[in-house]
Amino acid sequence: MSQLERMKIFVEVAKHESFTEAGKQLGITGAAVSKQVQNLENDLQIKLFNRTTRLVSLTEEGSLLYRRARYAIDTLDEAFEELCDLKTTPKGILRVTLPVSLGLQYLRTPIAEFAALYPEVTLKVQFEDRHVNLAEEEYDLALRIGHLKDSSLVAKKLAHIPIHLYTSPAYIKDNKPIKTPQDLRDHNVFEYTRNNDGHIWHYQAPDGKSGNVPLNSTFHCDSVEMMKEAALHGVGIFISPDIFVKRELESGQLTRVLDNYETIPERNLYAVFPPNRYLSNRMRLFIDYIHDYCNQAFAEV
Repeated sequence: MSQLERMKIFVEVAKHESFTEAGKQLGITGAAVSKQVQNLENDLQIKLFNRTTRLVSLTEEGSLLYRRARYAIDTLDEAFEELCDLKTTPKGILRVTLPVSLGLQYLRTPIAEFAALYPEVTLKVQFEDRHVNLAEEEYDLALRIGHLKDSSLVAKKLAHIPIHLYTSPAYIKDNKPIKTPQDLRDHNVFEYTRNNDGHIWHYQAPDGKSGNVPLNSTFHCDSVEMMKEAALHGVGIFISPDIFVKRELESGQLTRVLDNYETIPERNLYAVFPPNRYLSNRMRLFIDYIHDYCNQAFAEV
């Protein structure tokens, strides 16, 4: 077996911290994996793993080799993939993560259409509201709503996503009037618990001036869909992307609060992916397909 093949086995063991799991990924036995790692250690005359009956962990030297070897192998794989893209139809695995509500309400249709259009692409789609670490969890791409912060990721804007305050007409009728942002202090404005910036609404007034107001809440939740349901029952007010309340606004079940004010900073839908890597044909086509769909679907909101 070549040194490169042993390096690939070593990287798989390091990723999964298991000879058995690495073997499953590579299609060989755990014993064969262990033997090749041992041969690599003998060649290098360095211990790469600490082994116990239950755990395999990298030594300090193993960690150094893993970082360099994984980068080198990923670079080689991308080079081969780039060459294949020049002469073949899109194929291979594409791992995508996106928020639950966005996926279920809007993007499940174009994702399914893309799968039908490119049957040789294996899509692995995960609906997750948490902030996924693309590199550590080995995703190729994430679709995220937010504003751009300093990041090591590359981002492509797919659509503008306005965000406003909403509640039910019954709540407006039964509670104190809301004429300015400061009036929100006397109301139950739901807290989205995945927001790490504190329970504060940042806004731009009709005259262009910006401000913020601390909010109070007796309802804390990590799901926009759950907050919408609570608002429909007259529990309080929630802050949401406009795209998630389109039907309820049209039916009159929800109404916008302080409709002359805008939430800042501006939020957009982005496709984000790790930098310094080859953008495969399948990923480029997927991003373009979602972008084209959003331009049409979100323009109607």
